[in-house]
Amino acid sequence: MVEDRNQRSGQDRGGLWRRLTTPSATWSVLALVIVGLVIGAGGVIGTQVMVAQTGTNQFCSGSCHSMQWVANEYRQSIHYANPKGIRAGCHDCHVPHTYPQLLWVKAKAGFRDAIAEIQGVISTEEKFKKDRLRLARDVWAEFKETNSANCRYCHAFNTEVIAKQKEFVQPLHKSVLDNQATCIDCHKGVAHTAPEE
Repeated sequence: MVEDRNQRSGQDRGGLWRRLTTPSATWSVLALVIVGLVIGAGGVIGTQVMVAQTGTNQFCSGSCHSMQWVANEYRQSIHYANPKGIRAGCHDCHVPHTYPQLLWVKAKAGFRDAIAEIQGVISTEEKFKKDRLRLARDVWAEFKETNSANCRYCHAFNTEVIAKQKEFVQPLHKSVLDNQATCIDCHKGVAHTAPEE
């Protein structure tokens, strides 16, 4: 009895594999290609819509209860309001700009943040402030790991730009060009209040 079941199970697996790898008797190759293209296009379009919807400042500061406090700080920062009228949003600073890294970071951060929200780890401003230094260090480590790639996406950084800057800043920025430092080493409190270390 057990042997019969094992044989049937093995045949079922073999039959499934055969059905997956053998051309269909009822569907043409063109129909299968079209179905595959429609499913693929749906996946790409759905992903783009999801990335656009979850990449807004409104989503970041409103959907995630604990981000409301840092959103208020952000609205007071130079990244929100500046003389040039250029606004860098949450997505610009905290998510890579290229695929597939963008999807990986969004998925990882979304999962981590959802778990923290469910557990109530940072559900109140008091709890958030208590854990703020650890959270900030995680973000700073990400920036160091990527050599502040998101900063460099918007900020042109070369010898000509440095030559036009104030004298006291030039040696610091030259060290960045020489790969001895990165943006986040000095600019920890640009868009949010930097917690005391």
